[in-house]
Amino acid sequence: MRADSDIERDVEAELKWAPEINETDIAVKVGNGVVTLTGYAASAYEKYRAEAAVKRVAGVAAVANDLAVRWPLGGGRPTDPELARDALAALKIELPLAWERIRPIVKEGHVGLEGTVDWHYERERAEAAVRRVRGVLSVRNSISLKPRTAPAEIQGKIAEAFRRNALIDAHNITIDARGGDITLRGEVRSWAERDEAQQAAWAAPGVAAVHNEITVRV
Repeated sequence: MRADSDIERDVEAELKWAPEINETDIAVKVGNGVVTLTGYAASAYEKYRAEAAVKRVAGVAAVANDLAVRWPLGGGRPTDPELARDALAALKIELPLAWERIRPIVKEGHVGLEGTVDWHYERERAEAAVRRVRGVLSVRNSISLKPRTAPAEIQGKIAEAFRRNALIDAHNITIDARGGDITLRGEVRSWAERDEAQQAAWAAPGVAAVHNEITVRV
C-alpha cells in the first residue's frame, strides 16, 4: 500500500502535467488512498479531466471530486438560450445520425441530456461533446438506451472480452447478467483496469446498464 504523501505528490504532479488543467486553483488531500479535490475549475470539461488525471495515479482507491466550476471574472458567460443552441450544434457534429433523438435542457448553465439512443457509446459521446461547450457548468446525462434483444450468451461474451484484454485480470472479476443489467464485482489493480472492465462490458450487445462494484486494490 502506497503512503498517502506519495500519492498526493504524484496526483499534484499529474494535474500539473495535464495541459488542459490549471492546477493552481485545485487543492489535493489524500486519506487512506482516497483523493479529494477542492477548489475551482474553469469549465465542466476541466473538472472532468482533473478527475480522470487523478485516476491515472497508482494507489488511488477512490476520488471525491468537489471542484466547483467557476466562470472567469469578466468572461461573459453565455446565456441559457445560447448554451442550448451551442449544445445542439455540438451534438449534430458529434452524432450526425443520432442527435435528433437527444434533447439538451439548460438551466442556469447546467445542461441535462434527455432522449433515447441505441448504443452506450452514443450516450457517452453526447455527454463529452456537451461538456466541452464553452460556458457549460455541469452535465446530467439522463439519455436512456433503446431496449435491445439481449443474446443468451451475453455473460459469456463479456467474459471473453475480459480474457482478450491485456489490461484486465479476468480471474479477479465476476459477471452477473440479469437481462440487460450487468453487475461487475471483484478487485483490480488500478482505476484504469476498473474503467477498462466497465467499458468492455458496455460494448457487449444487449447491455442496458452496467453496475460497477469492482474495488481497487491499494
